[in-house]
Amino acid sequence: MKKTLLSLAILTSFAAHADEGMWMPQQLPQVAKQLKAAGLKLDPASLTKLTEFPMGAIVSLGGCSASFVSPQGLVVTNHHCVYNSVAVNSTPERDLLKNGFLAKTMAEELPAAPGSRVFVTEEVANVTDQIITPEVAKLNGKARIDAIEKNQKSLVSACEQDAGYRCTVASYYGGLEFYRLKQLEIRDVRLVHAPASGIGKFGGDTDNWMWPRHTGDYGFYRAYVSKDGKAAEFSKDNVPYQPKHVIKIAKEGSKEGDFVMVLGYPGRTNRHRLPSEVAFTFDWNYPAFVQASGETLAIIDRETKNDPAAKLKYAGQIAGVNNYYKNRKGMLTSYENSDFLQRKTAEHNALKAWVNATPARKAQYAADIEAAEKLIAERDAGTKKGFFLTYAQPRFLGSARSLYRLANERAKPDTERKTGYQERDLKRLTSVVEGQDRTYDEKVDKALVLNFLTKYNAQPAAEHDAAFDAALGIRAGMSDAELKAALDRIYAGSKLADKATRTAWLSKSPAEFKASNDSFIKAAVAMYAADMKDEAKEEELAGKIQQAYGNYMRAKIAYMNSKGQAVYPDANSTLRVTFGKIAGRDHGADGTGSWTAFTTIKGVVAKHTGEGEFDAPAAQLAAIKTKNFGKYADPKLKTLPVNFLATLDITGGNSGSAALNSKGELIGLAFDGTLDSIISDWDFNNANTRSIQVDTRYMLWNMQNVDKADNLLKEMNAL
Repeated sequence: MKKTLLSLAILTSFAAHADEGMWMPQQLPQVAKQLKAAGLKLDPASLTKLTEFPMGAIVSLGGCSASFVSPQGLVVTNHHCVYNSVAVNSTPERDLLKNGFLAKTMAEELPAAPGSRVFVTEEVANVTDQIITPEVAKLNGKARIDAIEKNQKSLVSACEQDAGYRCTVASYYGGLEFYRLKQLEIRDVRLVHAPASGIGKFGGDTDNWMWPRHTGDYGFYRAYVSKDGKAAEFSKDNVPYQPKHVIKIAKEGSKEGDFVMVLGYPGRTNRHRLPSEVAFTFDWNYPAFVQASGETLAIIDRETKNDPAAKLKYAGQIAGVNNYYKNRKGMLTSYENSDFLQRKTAEHNALKAWVNATPARKAQYAADIEAAEKLIAERDAGTKKGFFLTYAQPRFLGSARSLYRLANERAKPDTERKTGYQERDLKRLTSVVEGQDRTYDEKVDKALVLNFLTKYNAQPAAEHDAAFDAALGIRAGMSDAELKAALDRIYAGSKLADKATRTAWLSKSPAEFKASNDSFIKAAVAMYAADMKDEAKEEELAGKIQQAYGNYMRAKIAYMNSKGQAVYPDANSTLRVTFGKIAGRDHGADGTGSWTAFTTIKGVVAKHTGEGEFDAPAAQLAAIKTKNFGKYADPKLKTLPVNFLATLDITGGNSGSAALNSKGELIGLAFDGTLDSIISDWDFNNANTRSIQVDTRYMLWNMQNVDKADNLLKEMNAL
């Protein structure tokens, strides 16, 4: 059998620390000894079978992870992963965010936020030879990107001949290998249960990324399909999806030192980046992001302070921005106190020295490593130039540009359309367009745009986007009053905030767009030619980077293998497995004290203030007061556990991932990491890295004693 780079990357002695690594399921047999030594009682080979237990129960929500916990399609994930669905179903009169939501029957379940999906991965296949054909290998620049995209679309199209499936082709190791993923795309997703924010978001942004933690970060969806078992749009006639496998709730509680593994869909890590990328990210990009995020949060707070309806509309965005705001600040703090860049530079120099040590290696790798460094510097310069412009676009101008692009793409055969605008994309695009008004308020949007437009407009005229300026009627050096007047005109001249008007554009022709007097539509039409030219330039650069970067990664794998070290691929939102143990830390982030592996219900009472982020529900406080923790009490702790730490390698996208014990039973849900360890997205640190999980015992106790969710407990066989 042909050896892939993925297998070659770990065939040598497993030198990476056991807790480090986001392993693809097909890699696990080659780390089987480490899994068994760590305590896994299942056969490691069983984890490679995506339609068997436990992998068959693990799903993606398209940004979060989740798992089936009942034969009736019940899905458990994090509270913050269902948060937007709770928000869009809330009103000032029925504030589900504050008070929580429980459907006592299936008839009471509510539609999830527009565009919500449950993706069930059924197949992962290596398709590298079908993507990078001998012909493609000879190409560079945009021609290479176009050829790769053509081959990807061909494979996706063939895969999606099975109705109801969503297929993607993901890149690994900088484009050295490609795998096709086949996923059942469940489109009828309903909100089943979310605790009150005083439980699910207890501690709020103050405690986010912190330890000790006392957050009940759990929530439930249900997946529905048509009566014949096919993926379908929302319908009252649909029935619960029946998964082939479900994760059972552990009957016995976990303890410090126990084996734990997380199965989920981590978003992105950057451990194979070049030193120049590290420097650009931490010296400029992240600081700029933190500044912009802080301003965004302040503006939304100011504009919604006396408007409860608008506050609810932006609750989901606030939660998301806050999460990354604190994340990036934590990374910057960790970076400032580290020698990361120096180590990265030394490692990179050692790689180049190894490459240049023999004529053969120098001929094979040296030119591409140098090219990658130059090309990435060019890309980073473009990112810096266009930074404020990404924030300065009105929400519905963005919609108009997407809608006009769709109209132009629909004039082409489906196989020739740009990815994102094919027939396979229309259902999701339609649901997103239809639901935009539920998370939109004009005064908030205008205030956000004006803030960043002012910053963009302060840039030298040479750094402006001429097409954008012309379309909005602005010019470099305009006063704040003139900018505001220009925005007022373009907002007043559009009716895209109206749902019926907006959705009608989904099916209109390019000619109808060109004839429109709607200000946002006119702007989109005017910018289109420049948009296509800019896209072509970006793709030309991306194609060159892909080719050079791929060969850099080939050199890195060969170099690390020569030292007997493992090289796992960076996370890319595909299914991964990570394993470790439940463990505290000898000292906290400040270098003093120690972190216990578990927090307990005592901390909820101690932190409760009755206000803001530390406002535990009265029903919960009353239940705590009885000290009736029953079977959920930990025998060693003598009380109810809340959250626990583990030495797991996770990142964004892992939120909601099932934390399983050695027998594959659910003991918790991953939802966070500690602030000083989140830089592990770039620089894994065995001593510091800790993931934070909500203990299932806390979840079940709240469901039974606070929310009276006996119907769900019975369904999960947890009573």
